[in-house]
Order: sequence, then structure tokens, then C-alpha cells
Amino acid sequence: MAEAKAAGKSVVIVESPAKAKTINKILGDDFVVKACMGHVRDLPARKLGIDVDNNFEPTYRDIPTRKKTLQELKSFTRKAPAVYLASDPDREGEAIAWHLAEALAVPAKKLKRVTFNEITKKAVAAAFQKPAEISMDMVNAQQARRILDRIVGYRLSPLLWKKIGKGLSAGRVQSVAVKLIVDREREILAFKKDEYWSIDARLHPADPKKAFLASLKEVEGVTPKKAEGGAKKDILVPNEAAAKGLVDELRGATYTVEGVDKKEKIESPPPPFTTSLLQQQASIRLHFSTKKTMMLAQQLYEGVDLPDEGTVGLITYMRTDSFRISDEAMTEIRSFVKQEFTEKYLEPSPRVTKSKKEAQDAHEAIRPTHVDRRPESLRSVLSPDQWKLYRMIWERAVATQMKSAVYAVTEAQIKAGRARFAARGRELVFDGHTRLTGHTLPEDEQILPALRQGQRLDLLDLHPEQHFTQPPPRFSEATLVKTLEKFGIGRPSTYAPIISTIQDRGYVRKEKRRFHATELGTLVTEKLAAHFADIMDVQFTSRMEEDLDRIEEAHANWVDVVREFYDPFTKDLEKAQAEMASEKDQTPEDAGPCEKCGKPMKVRWSRSGKFLGCSGFPECKNTKSLDTETTDEKCEKCGAAMRIRSGPRGRFLACSAYPECKNTKSLSASGQKLPEIDIPEPCDQCGAKMVPRLGRRGPFIACSAYPKCRNTRSFSKEVLAELKAEHAARKAASEAAGEKVDPEEKAELDDEEG
Repeated sequence: MAEAKAAGKSVVIVESPAKAKTINKILGDDFVVKACMGHVRDLPARKLGIDVDNNFEPTYRDIPTRKKTLQELKSFTRKAPAVYLASDPDREGEAIAWHLAEALAVPAKKLKRVTFNEITKKAVAAAFQKPAEISMDMVNAQQARRILDRIVGYRLSPLLWKKIGKGLSAGRVQSVAVKLIVDREREILAFKKDEYWSIDARLHPADPKKAFLASLKEVEGVTPKKAEGGAKKDILVPNEAAAKGLVDELRGATYTVEGVDKKEKIESPPPPFTTSLLQQQASIRLHFSTKKTMMLAQQLYEGVDLPDEGTVGLITYMRTDSFRISDEAMTEIRSFVKQEFTEKYLEPSPRVTKSKKEAQDAHEAIRPTHVDRRPESLRSVLSPDQWKLYRMIWERAVATQMKSAVYAVTEAQIKAGRARFAARGRELVFDGHTRLTGHTLPEDEQILPALRQGQRLDLLDLHPEQHFTQPPPRFSEATLVKTLEKFGIGRPSTYAPIISTIQDRGYVRKEKRRFHATELGTLVTEKLAAHFADIMDVQFTSRMEEDLDRIEEAHANWVDVVREFYDPFTKDLEKAQAEMASEKDQTPEDAGPCEKCGKPMKVRWSRSGKFLGCSGFPECKNTKSLDTETTDEKCEKCGAAMRIRSGPRGRFLACSAYPECKNTKSLSASGQKLPEIDIPEPCDQCGAKMVPRLGRRGPFIACSAYPKCRNTRSFSKEVLAELKAEHAARKAASEAAGEKVDPEEKAELDDEEG
């Protein structure tokens, strides 16, 4: 019936049902819009699928889960007068279009490629008026990436199985990302902290109500010491004795203003969002993972149902490295600013941010499709997380055309005996773009009273404080994305998959929003770095990305690029097969024999980490954990310390007295314990206490006598309400703090925003 109704109509193919729904509304009844659900063909799942002796010819197969979709699409395209392939406007989208054309065998004369940066009536209409052909240069660039990644994965993974353990894998780009985290972990371990003291003076010009703080900057006759361990801090006061002596000396000193500098500081609004900046800001302000950010952005791009309007795309394409805003959108934003905030807040001429030299600039910056769709008007129709992300994108785009904020900055130099202090004050003169984006004050923000050169000041008090130099911080998702972009590792569309993959493989774990290299990740990195210097080299990986760009720009042949990589890689692989030391069959001194069969226990590795396995495998499959991360929590059954261990479902708490005591407790995905909730009803099967647990499908109640008693049940409404209330309270406390930004994390990102 559907085919009959569609007879004679042109067919449009997009990736997702949501996108199909939005475009169908725009195009109307003259078109049939169908979704292919992403890629329809790929390399075979269980073999290389690349003929390395025949110019790396790939063998593509229909993806099994897409066979029904392809059959349906063929039935619609067979009699259609025209077939429009409208997948996303990037390499991946171009490759999807090409694979569709090949799989559906669409004749060239009726095949048309359309792309648009935003799913709006005007943009879609313009694309359909000027359809193009599939860009084989873009397809070949994506194909080269896929083949390179397949070669590395399918050649290196078996090597890791042989030398370390089954189930491990390596990736051309992901392994470099893990190396960044492992190298940072080493820096932290090697760091030697230094003690230092700061001294602040609380001063006033004969009026205690006008008191302000000044910080010690210099002491005559004292040369600052360079801190060890790579810390940037120069140490002026090294210890408590020196601080006490200097404070005693300064209490009797005369404080005089040596100089006063007054200037105006202009704070321009940050540029509109690129993919990496969106991921960074969503991470530090909204605490979203890169994966979640891109999922939400995809939903906003593909379309959301709005009352009286139907399905509407709310933002432009979310994979971009450009700061460019189209002339039409610029005009619309500037008109909005003038109308909403008056001309006083409108930047006199369009503010344009130049994209980075290496940016492809294929798409606009991420912005709202229509600036008049204010966040507040969409709050009731978007999910809370969709709304937060949309509001951030909308505010950022609008702020680009608002005037800069203006601050009056006063800096005073103060002499006290042989010491010199500095005081700084800042006062908002004109709020500019901060009227929309918010004016955030540093913790040490103050306004200095009127001061003049030669003026005497009275001392209220001196505040000595002990500090220690800090090691370089571990990567957060935001700072890892920034670093990947800085070194040219991957491209905007790959950051989220990279970060998800390295966690899924067990090479890194995230605690308190910071990445820690696991023992497995460190071991694999050491092995690969020792035998595959090129693959693990940041600069080499960056040059490979540049080669892929050159393929897209028709400046390089994809076969030549792959061969240039493959030949030295093959030599390294052959050498590593013979020379890489095996981590298998090692027996720790305290391992003891297998308690089931008496054979020696050997060290084994898996994605969950290191463990002991019986050397009699597969006849004996006995295993024992080697995890030793002890917590402060005590086992409620025997009183022994609980340890964090790893299993197929992730990390969990287990009693250190195992195997005598087999008590375990769940940990949430973030590594935090399930909130302690007292469940009054005993187990209805054995009478033991019931306790909350976390499973793949969320929280549930389980008998504390597990594994002897395996009774479980879902939460009662009352208990579940209590758990949800506690979760909501924690979330509210977090949001009450505003979109609180980790100062350390923000400092790492500030230069990116400048």
C-alpha cells in the first residue's frame, strides 16, 4: 500500500527517522522521505576484508541488521523518478551516500546528492534546487581512514592477545589518546611537591571600612627559588620559619603606596561554538560527557516537535571546526540584539572570529537556526538536558554580536620595609555581553579604594598561608578534547567515539570527572610505544590526519597514503611478533596453587584488568582477583576492609577476606557507592537483610546472603521515592551552585576561548 501511494514520487534518504520526519514536513507530499539508519555497508565483521596485495581493495558487505531496511529502500527507489541522498554534510555522510548508491544500484541519471547545514525550509529548498554529485574525494578520505583503522585493529589486536590476554584491542587514534593519559599519570607520579607560603596584608587608607588585600610579590635580598617537578610556581617564602620571621618583620613596617596604575580592560564575548568548544563547555558547565553532548546536539539538529509547528531543526550541523556565521544568520542575530537589548549593546559592526589555520571550514559554527526561538519558549517542549544545551548554544551565538564588557582595573604597588606587595581591583563599568551570558566574579575580586602615590596605609592584619606546588592535573573530558584538537589527533566527529572507546576497553577509568590510566592501559601503552613508535607518536598521528585532509582536497591519492603507512607498519609488526615480551604465564610468589585442582595459578589479563587464572585452563576455569584497592568501608558480614575490584560489569566492592567471606556491594558508574538506604522488610525466602544493589538496569533490592540466597526484587514505590529524592537533592545541590566550573579545569581551557 505504501509503495502504491509512493509511486511516481521522488525518494529522499536520510540517516535517522527523526531527520526524516523533519525533512518530510518541509518537502511535503511530493517526496517520500525514508531513513537508512546510518551505514548500510561495511567491511566484514570477522576478517580483514582488505586485499593488501591489490591496492588495498576493500570488500564491503551489507550490514546484516540493515538487510530489511535495504529491501524496503529498493522497493521505493526502483520506480522513483529521482533519488536524493541527504545524509549529513561531512565525510561520514558522504560515505553513507556512496554506500547507499552502491547497495541500491541507483542509476547515475536519477541519483542526486543534497547537503544542508541546517534543517530549515529555506536551507533544504536551496539544497534541492542545486543538487550535486557524490564527492568521491570525501568518500576516499573516509575510506582511507576506515582501512587504516581496520589494518591497525586487525593486525595489532591479535598481537595483544598473544602477548597479554584475549579480548584486548588497539586503535590507530585511540591508542594515542590513551598514551596522553598514561604519560600524564607518569608526570603525576614523578612530581615532587614543594612547600611555599603566601603572605597577604589587609590594609586600609585610614578607614577600616575601605580595607583591601595586597599580596606579597618581592622581598629585597631574596631570590625566588624555581619549584621542582615542572611546577610553574616561583617560591619566595619556602617554609613556616621563613614566613613567621617575615611576618614579624612586616608587622612593624611602614606601608606606602609606590604607584597606582588605572586602565580599562575589555572582555570580548567568546566565539561561537565549534564541536570541540561545545564539548568542552558542556563538560565543565553541564557535566555532560562528550557522547551525551553529541547525542543531544544531534537531536536538536535533526528536529524536535514544537506545538503548532511540527518537527523543527533547532541548531545547525554540530560537527564543525569553523567560527563562521552566515551573513543571513548574522543579520538576524544583530537585529535581535538591537531589538532585545537596544543599540547600546549591539557591536557597531559584525564581529567575525577567524577560524584556525588548519580548520576545514566546511560548515558554519554551531548556532540556533532561528534566533527568535528563545530558550525559555522551548523549555516545556525540550527535555531538561536538551534545553540546557540549546540555551548554551543560543546564548553563545547571540553574545557574539553584543558589545564587550568593560572593566576599570586598578593595580597598586605597595612598599613595606624590604618587601613589596601588589593589590588589584576590578569594577564593572559596562556589562556588555555579560548581561546575557552572566558576569562571573573571581573569588579574589575586590574594588580598591582611591589610592595615590606616596600615600601611607594602615595595616590591619597579615595572613600567612601554607601551600604546596601541584602536579599537572589529570585530563577531564573537556581538557582531553582540547588536547586532541591541539595536537591534531582525530577530527570533530571522532572525539566522542575516542573517549567512549578508551573507557569501554578498560584502558582508562573516570573518577570525579578525571581520567586515570588503568594498569592494563599502562601496560598496553608501554608495549605499543616500545614496538610501534610511529603509531604512538602524536606528531605522526597528526600528519596522518593532514594526509586524510589532502585526500579530501584531491591533493593526495588514498592508496598511496595507505601504502606509505602500511609498509613500515608491517615491518614493525613482524619485529614485535618476535621481540615483544609476553606477560602471560607469570606466577606471583604469594599466588599459591589453585584451590580446585592444585595446579599453579598464573597472571592473566582482560579488559577488567589483571587476575589469577588456573594454568589448567580450559579444563579448570578457576580465577581469583588481584585487585588491591582497599577502601575505608568495612564488610557488614565479617568486619574486614572492602576492596574495589573489577569484573565483566565493571568495578564493585568485595570483601578482602575472600574466599572466606564472599560479600560484595555495587558501585555506580561514577565509582560512587549506592546511597545507603535502610530497607526494613527482611528477605521473604531466608529472612536475611535486604540491601540496595546496582545492576545494568538500575537499582534493585537483593538479599544480603548472596550467593547462598539469590532473592531479588524491584524497589517498592516508597523506597524508590526515597532513593530518587536523595538523587534529586544531590542534583539540586549541584545546580544550586550554578553551572559551577572547576577553576583548575577552566584555567586549562581559557586560552582556547580567548
